[in-house]
Amino acid sequence: MERLHVLKETFLALEAAQQHILLGSAVAVGGMLSYVMFKRKQVKSIPLGEGWWGAGEKPLSEDDQIYPFKVQTSDEEIEDLHERIDRTRYTDPLEDSNFQYGFNSIHLKKVVSYWRHEFDWKKQVDLLNKYPHFKTKIEGLDVHFINVRPPHREGQKVLPLMLVHGWPGSFYEFYKILALLTEGQDGIAFEVICPSIPGYGFSQAPCKQGFDSLAAARIFLTLMERLGFSQFYLQGGDWGSLITTNMAQMKPQCVNGLHLNMISPKLGLKGLLSVMIGRYLPFLVGFCREDIHRLYPYVERNVWEILRESGYLHIQATKPDTAGCGLNDSPVGLAAYILEKFSTWTDLKNRDMMDGGLTRKFSLDDLLTIVTIYWTTCSIVSSMRFYKENLKSKPDKRVDAKVKVFVPTGLAAFPGELMHCPRSLAKFRYQNIYSYSFLPRGGHFAAFEEPQLLANDLIQFVQKVESLN
Repeated sequence: MERLHVLKETFLALEAAQQHILLGSAVAVGGMLSYVMFKRKQVKSIPLGEGWWGAGEKPLSEDDQIYPFKVQTSDEEIEDLHERIDRTRYTDPLEDSNFQYGFNSIHLKKVVSYWRHEFDWKKQVDLLNKYPHFKTKIEGLDVHFINVRPPHREGQKVLPLMLVHGWPGSFYEFYKILALLTEGQDGIAFEVICPSIPGYGFSQAPCKQGFDSLAAARIFLTLMERLGFSQFYLQGGDWGSLITTNMAQMKPQCVNGLHLNMISPKLGLKGLLSVMIGRYLPFLVGFCREDIHRLYPYVERNVWEILRESGYLHIQATKPDTAGCGLNDSPVGLAAYILEKFSTWTDLKNRDMMDGGLTRKFSLDDLLTIVTIYWTTCSIVSSMRFYKENLKSKPDKRVDAKVKVFVPTGLAAFPGELMHCPRSLAKFRYQNIYSYSFLPRGGHFAAFEEPQLLANDLIQFVQKVESLN
């Protein structure tokens, strides 16, 4: 009996030990899984870095004050523009070529005649000064921005919002949307900060190599901090889309929401397979009917369209100063180069029109205001250099390509955008998509073309973020 008792006690001890081991293993495995899940859910960010883009060596201290600024012009500046326009040499277009070879010179003469004889730059300068302008020095550069506050209304929530433009645009692209955002809707209004990218318009151009979207993002984060905003919303298209995405990657804790009207995901092999499969088995990759309609007519002629529409990119990403010399010296050359983009990027069908469809969406006064900003600030070359700085290395090798975006994100898909990105592909990069909208009309310059549509989509996104958070 004693042996049996000993054996029984031994068996119970072994059983208890086994349970402890199993429990310990379960706890260890559970702990490991919890750690892995925690690490996965942790919001990753990219380093802020540092930079100095002014001339010469970085000083020991930098003036961090904010100064009022006004756009100005002079009779001498306008006379010089007119004299250069008067000396322009034109080349006759090919018969029936419309805008297929670029800006049709027959229509160009009409646009330039308006610029020379009817366009009132002094009047447009007054329009530019409708909103308060400022400058502040960051990393050696005078950074220009407008700051528009909403009228005070009792009980209204005011949210800081930065709008960032792209190329060949400027802060002026947002003038039609500013009132829509600052008026207030359903108890929410925005205080809008709209900067000029360094090297564009009234922001000083970098003196040193290497100024890319990461540097611009860091400068704009400093600007928001200097203005006293610890949390804010961001909106952008074109380069503005990348810059605001980088801002959200650098300081996700500061960005309440990111709204984009140009979506550039990191696709990789999985994304390419999705595009290949999606045409035939869309449900497998999460494509909807509208994705099919918008994506595949373009993809099927993708190589040809890229060749036709990205020549400027290859020039600006390799030798911007060479082509820029001519554009900086000839106002008519500059107008043709810039306005051709406002034609084609609004609607590819505009290439089949002799006037490029320019005034279907825009007035000549608005278009020529953007051109004249580039002309009077001599900023076309420095704006073109931004392509070279961002494309010096493979985009997928950059630090921002390796870190996903975790802040609440709203995506507005306009049908005339150069490339459609379905929601399922956008999720490869943007992990927290709160809204994805198919807009009924509009192209690349959303705020300039369809300010009401963009404003409505942005406001609805922010309302959703505010209500859920």
